[in-house]
Formats: sequence, structure tokens, C-alpha cells
Amino acid sequence: MVVLTKPSLEQVSLPTPHKPRSCFSGIPVIDMLEPGAEALLVKACEEFGLFKVTNHGVPMELVARLEDEAVKFFSLPQMEKESSGPANPFGYGNRKIGGNGDVGWLEYLLLEVTSKSISHASLAFLNETCARSFCSVLNEYIQAMRRLASEVLELMAQGLMIEPRNIFSKVVMDEESDSVLRLNHYPPCPPLQGLNGTMTGFGEHTDPQLISLLWSNNTSGLEISLRDGTWVSVLPDTESFFINVGDSLQVLTNGRFRSVRHRVVANGYKSRVSMVYFGGPPSRERLAPLPLLMGEGEQSRYREFTWCEYKRCAYRSRLSDNRLEQFER
Repeated sequence: MVVLTKPSLEQVSLPTPHKPRSCFSGIPVIDMLEPGAEALLVKACEEFGLFKVTNHGVPMELVARLEDEAVKFFSLPQMEKESSGPANPFGYGNRKIGGNGDVGWLEYLLLEVTSKSISHASLAFLNETCARSFCSVLNEYIQAMRRLASEVLELMAQGLMIEPRNIFSKVVMDEESDSVLRLNHYPPCPPLQGLNGTMTGFGEHTDPQLISLLWSNNTSGLEISLRDGTWVSVLPDTESFFINVGDSLQVLTNGRFRSVRHRVVANGYKSRVSMVYFGGPPSRERLAPLPLLMGEGEQSRYREFTWCEYKRCAYRSRLSDNRLEQFER
């Protein structure tokens, strides 16, 4: 897969290239149809905050269709793409990530998700006749992601042996759920050609929501920080979805589940396209550790706050900031 255009990088200072990280083969792989999957899933959330799922039920034909539509969009002339931006926070973004100085070697579409479909208000381009096929596949994909997110979250509750089984999933399946779909394109980085190095595509961060569902093409780039602080590269897998724990789920489990710190690097020769669904709670949802998961005498690590409060904090911070620190007791 080749994307012909690349983001313009004039007058933008990018991070210094660095050497590639070693590949890590220890990411848990969980077959969602296998008996005992719920226990393996809980262990993965505790140890890594990241795992990948197989037998997830999402048609790969649907994934390929959305990737094709994303590639078509990112291959448009730069002026046409920029008519759908700048991202604030939704829309087309190029190099700049948020409003607090973070930059990376990427371009992206950030789309607001309503309870049943993409919100056209987040991208005017979607109202155009030529975007009908894009809209159609976006809405199909969102429904598939909502279903998969719900199934994974219910397996988590089952593995934690708490009731009701939908104690997590009902939050992201709520009609007012604040969820987001992000389509990323990391083009080849010409300054790196001939060098054995990588450039920051998306800087290190944790995801604010409960859960993130990631698919990417066969180009590597995802890196995660292990518990000891070591950064490792995660090999791509086009047949699986990578699931990572977000900050909100870390709070609900009182830190038992780990919100994984991760980043993406670009390289000199290959485009990387990724599609990430972020399952978030409704704006007024109050977040605090669940008493069901608190042991006798265990203290809450976090004070209660609303998702709206946490989002405001996230918008004011840099990518690498520890946002949860402000909500710790």
C-alpha cells in the first residue's frame, strides 16, 4: 500500500530521529472463543495493559474497505484535505497534535462518534456526495467496534468475577457515550532514508478513555513501555485487533488494570495506516474505583471525577503528561 502525498512539514520542528527499538514477542494473544479467555484477558490487563484478540468476529473485508477509503482521503491534494481541518479537536490534522505544542510525522482524521454512527458535524467532507461510500463503511465499522468493545469489556467483568456483566460495557454503549474514531497516516520520512532510524509519529501517551481498539496495516511503528520503563516495538498483525486499557478503566479498577503508555514511530520507506476506536463514557459519567473491586481495607487511589472534568484536563496537557496524577488521593 502506497500513499502518494505526505504532510507538508515546513516550519515545524520535529523530534530528533532515534534508533529502532527491539521487537517484543510477548504481547498476550487472546482467542475470544477459547474457554478461559476471560482469565487470560484480566492477566494481560494487569501485566501489560495491552493484548491482541483473535476470533473477534469483525469481517476483514470491512477492515480492508475502510483502509481503502482512508488511503483515498489521505491521497487527495493537500489543499483538499486541509479544507476538512484544522482539527479542533475533530477533523483533519497535519503534524500538530492538540493545541499544546505536540507534533509528529503524521496526518489524521479525528471523528466524533454518536451512539449509532459518525457525526457529520465533525467533518464537513462527509456531507459531500463523493463521500457516500466513505460514510457507509465508517458507520459499518463503528457498529463492529462498538460490538467488539462491549464483548471485550464484558469478558473483563467476567474475569474479575463481578456483576452485572455489563458493568463496564454499559458505559461505552450508552446513547451519550463520548467515543471517537481516529484514522492515522504516517507517511515515509525522507530524511531517514539511508539511516537506520525512526522519527516520532505520535508521541508517548496513555489513552484517556476506557478502552481502545487498534488495527493497522503491515507496517510496524507501535511501541509500548513495559513496567520497568523499557520501550519495545510491537509487531503488526493485520488479522487481529490490539486492545489497550485506558486511563478511565485504570481508575475504575483502582489501578489493578494498567493504562499502557505507548507511542508510534515512522520510518523512511513505508506508510503506516492505523484505525483506532476509543470507547469513552458519557460526559457526566462519574468515575471512581468500583467498590466491588476493592479488597477489605483497600484505599481508593483516585478521587471521584466526571469524564467531562478529565477531558478538560486532557485538552490542557501535553501528550506525555501523567493526567491521572491530578486525580490521585
